[in-house]
Amino acid sequence: MGKILLRHILLDDRRCDILTDGRTIVRIMPSGECPVPSGETEVVECDGKAALPGLVNSHIHAAMSMMRGVGEDILFSEWIGRIWEKEEKIDEEYVYWATKVACLEMIKTGTTTFYDQYWYPAAAAKAVEESGLRAVLSYVHLDHFDKAKGTVQRCECESLYEESEHWCDRLGLAVAIHSIYSVSPEQICWATEFARRRGLKINVHLSETEKEVKDCIAEHGVTPVKYLEDLGVLGPDVTAAHTLWINEEDIRILADRGVSCVHNINSNLKLSSGYRFLYNELRDAGVNVCLGTDGCASSNNLDLQEAMKTAAIVQKAWRGDPAAMPLDELLAMATANGAKALGLNCGKIEEGALADILIVDMDNTFFLSDAPFLANFVYSAHSDCIDSVICNGRFVMRHRKVEGEKEILEGARRVLPKLR
Repeated sequence: MGKILLRHILLDDRRCDILTDGRTIVRIMPSGECPVPSGETEVVECDGKAALPGLVNSHIHAAMSMMRGVGEDILFSEWIGRIWEKEEKIDEEYVYWATKVACLEMIKTGTTTFYDQYWYPAAAAKAVEESGLRAVLSYVHLDHFDKAKGTVQRCECESLYEESEHWCDRLGLAVAIHSIYSVSPEQICWATEFARRRGLKINVHLSETEKEVKDCIAEHGVTPVKYLEDLGVLGPDVTAAHTLWINEEDIRILADRGVSCVHNINSNLKLSSGYRFLYNELRDAGVNVCLGTDGCASSNNLDLQEAMKTAAIVQKAWRGDPAAMPLDELLAMATANGAKALGLNCGKIEEGALADILIVDMDNTFFLSDAPFLANFVYSAHSDCIDSVICNGRFVMRHRKVEGEKEILEGARRVLPKLR
């Protein structure tokens, strides 16, 4: 791949030139001072445009992209059953095309890296590789306390690990433990040990609803966080999605174990799971807090910019504190913190980082003020102000156009009847 030179682009409220070498950012200099290097270099004039790091969606079920609206206006406890019924009907072909749809939507809304938890990850890997995005894809353990099903999943997990050794360098494998209410303790321990023997990341839904916490205390005498702690699951390789219903002891455990927590505000609000995410408390304890959309069956879209705004205004509202979520911390949640959870050198624009860059067009009403760029991007603009997207040093979107978009929609429509 050739080099890309972004000229005169706004970065952190200053004009500069950004040079990539085909995979990483190699030079950032004051505007007009970066010479065009020898060899194949594409020079992109960026007057009136700004640069942001590619967004990192830290919790998503990508192939739910065609399950929007399958369970509207119902509680989580009923909704999850309806989802599992739908998932009995899907296959590799469905997951391939539904993941293609998710990748298309994420490109259009500025996500360049995502942490996926869904079925048929090999099919998803093919879709992501073709899209040009970066992803960590999980094998999901969900045995419903059925020993025979657990045995099958262990074999599948081992086989997928061997296959993943041949994936491209933008893809990684992780191990997912769906939840404490859907996976037996024996399977939880096996999945954890398997992941750690092979240096894989682990992700889990944790303390998502009040019911989950009450049921866990009734059955085990401890909260879900303490339950996983007692099983030896929690550690710096673990990303916990939701962590909405937690107490002071839970926060201390999560911090002591170095767990990353993912806030999925739109999904939690829509399913009325709750809204008092303890961001300040987690942050102050030293927990790495990330941002996710969850799947389209609950959040209904994969627009992480929208999730940024919602997360901030809800946090400000329930705390009665307009300074509850500063813009720089909000951006970090959607970029660098997610990259940290995955052990990736992205989510930031600096020399040596992976070249995942959003080019934002400011030639519209949303940026007509003297406010800082980031304030207008988060609170005023919509994701369609993202003009172009670079991932891993190559354009995956130019001027709102994504290659193969029509074919993706056609393929998705062909497999959509599988859900009926």
